[in-house]
Amino acid sequence: MHLLQTISVTLVCMFLPLAMNADDSIPPKKGLVRVLYEFVKEFSRVDTNYVEPQHYNFTAMLQSTNTYEVYKLSNHQDNREVVFSPKPSIKVGPYFGWRWIFLGYTLDFSHLGGDDKEDYNLSLYSNQIGVDLFYRKMGGDYKIRSIHVGDNVDVSPLKDMPFDGIDASVKGFNLYYIFNHRKFSYPAAYAQSTVQRRSAGSPMAGIGFTKHSLRMDWARLYRLASERLGYGVQPGTNDGLYGNVRYTDVSLSGGYGYNWVFAHNWLFNASLSLALSYKHTAGDSDNDDFLFIRNFSLSNVNLDGVGRFGLVWNNTKWYFGANTVFHSYNYQKSQFSTNNFFGSVNIYIGFNFDRR
Repeated sequence: MHLLQTISVTLVCMFLPLAMNADDSIPPKKGLVRVLYEFVKEFSRVDTNYVEPQHYNFTAMLQSTNTYEVYKLSNHQDNREVVFSPKPSIKVGPYFGWRWIFLGYTLDFSHLGGDDKEDYNLSLYSNQIGVDLFYRKMGGDYKIRSIHVGDNVDVSPLKDMPFDGIDASVKGFNLYYIFNHRKFSYPAAYAQSTVQRRSAGSPMAGIGFTKHSLRMDWARLYRLASERLGYGVQPGTNDGLYGNVRYTDVSLSGGYGYNWVFAHNWLFNASLSLALSYKHTAGDSDNDDFLFIRNFSLSNVNLDGVGRFGLVWNNTKWYFGANTVFHSYNYQKSQFSTNNFFGSVNIYIGFNFDRR
């Protein structure tokens, strides 16, 4: 037996010299050093009427992370549709932070039997810029949540049946810029490194790059359906064309986030970003992923999205709360489509120590 282990890393204030607060007074040298100092320092400058900076050097936290995923596959030509999702992952572990470095280790208690799963996430939050990097490889424990193989067909015997004929992975990053970064603090909602004192919001803009891979054994699904339903379910037209889908997703996004300070030390954040994404399917051309613009087609443009919500209480010494981040990716062709949703819900409690 091997235990599925996940290492999660969060850099809460990137590019900061020792994560100093904007009011730190270390006189830099003249010339180039001063220019670089001021450039880097700009990432942490805030309006202290709205955002209270961090007062401690270290933090310790215990966090529970529940991850979720849904895959919807549709064969429009034959009016077939199936929705898969694995059992939610439940991970618990400690985190420790020093100024701008925040490291954690979690153990997945829901997959101790050694399912073929990998889940790595790296998030970087500063006042101006945020980055999400992720790699997810799922397989082995999917269940059929819903299925349609024909009109007036009772498919209830297939509901929640285990199915190991699907493997999926996604890897990539989202980079976004926060315009009202002096008054609106993403770290206050998702990294607990600052405290939002007055409500504020900000528009955001970003770019994204992801690579998706999906392997689906349609023949195995039809065999299972035939066994459970008691009659032969015929394969769909051109199922073989959709058994192995690989595509690259390049996107431009825009959205808005708002920090609502509804009581002293309390904060609720909600943000939503929508992205126009271009899907380049492997095999569409022999060109490199970054050269597909020569074969640009509007039919490959889809709408994706990222949603974030967070609730936190933070008195600068102690903090607790919960947050969730969900991603949506949509791949549409005239005869076939996939919709992938994945995300996590985090519940945490921690404290800061060693006051500066």
